[in-house]
Amino acid sequence: MAFYLRGIHVPHRKSTVKQETVRMTPPQTVIIPMAMHIGAPAVPAVGVGDTVKVGTKIGEACGKISSNIYASVSGKVTKLADYLLADGSVTTAVEIESDGEMSVAETVCPPTVNSREELLAALAASGIVGLGGAGFPTHVKLDVDPARIEYLIINGAECEPYITSDTVTMLTRGDDMAYALQTLCRCMGIGKVIIGIENNKKEAIGVMREMAASLADTASVSVKTLPSVYPQGGEKVLVYHTTGRKIAVGKLPIDVGCVVLNCTTLAAIGAYLRTGMPLVEKCVTVDGGAVKHPQNVLVPIGTPLDALFAFCGGLTAQPAKIIYGGPMMGLTVPNENCSVLKNTNGVLALTEKEAKLPKTTACIQCGSCVNTCPFGLAPVSIAEAYEKKDAEALRALSVMSCMECGCCSFVCPANRPLVQINKLSKQFLRDEAKKEGN
Repeated sequence: MAFYLRGIHVPHRKSTVKQETVRMTPPQTVIIPMAMHIGAPAVPAVGVGDTVKVGTKIGEACGKISSNIYASVSGKVTKLADYLLADGSVTTAVEIESDGEMSVAETVCPPTVNSREELLAALAASGIVGLGGAGFPTHVKLDVDPARIEYLIINGAECEPYITSDTVTMLTRGDDMAYALQTLCRCMGIGKVIIGIENNKKEAIGVMREMAASLADTASVSVKTLPSVYPQGGEKVLVYHTTGRKIAVGKLPIDVGCVVLNCTTLAAIGAYLRTGMPLVEKCVTVDGGAVKHPQNVLVPIGTPLDALFAFCGGLTAQPAKIIYGGPMMGLTVPNENCSVLKNTNGVLALTEKEAKLPKTTACIQCGSCVNTCPFGLAPVSIAEAYEKKDAEALRALSVMSCMECGCCSFVCPANRPLVQINKLSKQFLRDEAKKEGN
């Protein structure tokens, strides 16, 4: 697989980066889905009528790859009901009516962590998953032979337009990040840490360099300044641009001696280790042309989007589209009753002008999609193979290595839905594999 330093320059639109983060007043009701992570959904651990507090476990991890889920407000469980996720799947959600007290559960206390085993157990109990958007359970990612880890890479690239929650985390939660790094390095035997940040985040770079210097006795911690090019924050791209190592198709960062953690995930680890409070809130960038007061907000997980928008002054117009995440890789939400999830780093309410897609025309065989793909894929050829439902050709074209960054669609002069076709192609191959029993 080929990697390239080139990418695309997307409009930043990061108007919230200089604003002070505000904590949201707890909503009257939170709706907390049991599937907010990669892997098996959690199993509800409460029933209708149960009283809960902040930090009460309401979802029990189910299986090796899963995650615990906790109440983000205190109050009473009023409903267990089906919940439609943005990807079209349905899970169970626990609805809690807040009592307004935000009382903390008696079980919340800092964990004892003096070994790798105690660290992994603590992370499993914390409910922390990848907070950059992926949602992979953190304790599973770190459950590898420590001898295989040469580099811990902290992802502070945040290359999506609009989103600034990671940058704000680096600016304001350095203590939590430092505490997490000290514990991870001590318990996992990690000797080298690289914090990757795009060069347009100069203040964050300065803060992270100060933090790195303070950890000189812990490990070799350095800050790598990266070109401000999308998709710099893609895991495989970040590994290559920080270490020069290439991750082959079907392989993971650990296969080249690396573990990657998002900077906000790192801060959440530090906060949990210090306080014992599991993951119950998230810093979310609320932006888009329809939002009256765009800002970064500390939000109880499970907060309905309409309550979040109301906290930000309401909407100036009926949004044409609401997106979890950024405009490049984000998912359109079904409605405003959807909730803030663990891995929600941004919520965009876009106007008709912002959301309107240009007219699609015939491919002109210009090759722009190939030239900008970080992995050197050929989206135009993938589209042709998908139209023919040619599974063998799609495999040969390595469509499964597509990280769905959207560069191909962004640069296409014919405005063709190339990344969407790539997604459909990947699902087609998964379906074919099921038919073949693989």
